[in-house]
Amino acid sequence: MRIQFTKMHGLGNDFLVIDALSQHVSLRPSQVQKLANRHTGIGFDQLLLIEPPSRPDADFDYRIFNSDGGEVEHCGNGARCLAKFVTDKELTTKPTITVNTACGLIELAITESGLICVNMGNPILDIDALPYLAPPQPDKTQTVPLNTPKGPLEFGLISMGNPHAVTTVDSVDTSDVAIIGGAIQRLEQFPDSVNVSFMEIVSETDIRLRVFERGVGETLACGTGACAAVTYGRLLGRLNPKVTVATRGGNLQIEWGGIGSDLKMIGPAESVFDGEFRL
Repeated sequence: MRIQFTKMHGLGNDFLVIDALSQHVSLRPSQVQKLANRHTGIGFDQLLLIEPPSRPDADFDYRIFNSDGGEVEHCGNGARCLAKFVTDKELTTKPTITVNTACGLIELAITESGLICVNMGNPILDIDALPYLAPPQPDKTQTVPLNTPKGPLEFGLISMGNPHAVTTVDSVDTSDVAIIGGAIQRLEQFPDSVNVSFMEIVSETDIRLRVFERGVGETLACGTGACAAVTYGRLLGRLNPKVTVATRGGNLQIEWGGIGSDLKMIGPAESVFDGEFRL
């Protein structure tokens, strides 16, 4: 069986995107792992499947698989790539696209400048949604102290439909992202693991960010990680409603008015090449 695909990226966070509307696709975790291998396969952080909508108020269903073969709930950079993919491939002509994910509906729109705006909905401040198994209990800013190989650190627990633990650091350049991120992901408090973000607050309108993702490792950018980081910075009272997030792959714009309002993420998406692989 031959499967057509498009290789895409959002700020260096790269994807293998498959149209499962016009071709039958069923992948085992071991097959995803082989395709994700950057030396013997195609190479990607996540594989995205675009499927027929399973509910009447959606235009498409959207499924995400990490490079380790595990399916996850959400991916912000992937959502922007999806919007560009379905528009470029003329799968829709709608200016605003409604997509069904494992964590509910999201809205995508391509702006006049060619950037993609994703309405991520309300950040989820319920620790049961991550899930997170206390102790300790978070305070009103969602902060909990956790033990790491570098000593105890404070983390903000935020769900964007997928779980995030965000810590503030003096410099992302000198942070032990892999060591600390891997250790936090293995804690018993996170039975489904967690994405771990390291946020350097430069000013009230600018942060720098590195993210150690579940099932992938550190990526050049993480859309939901950027959203979670800004949410946490806002809860701490250290960030304005509009923030530029500088990742190693480039910049995202995050807008969040506060509790009860939708969060919006604005950024680019790029197609790299089309191809096909044989199962």
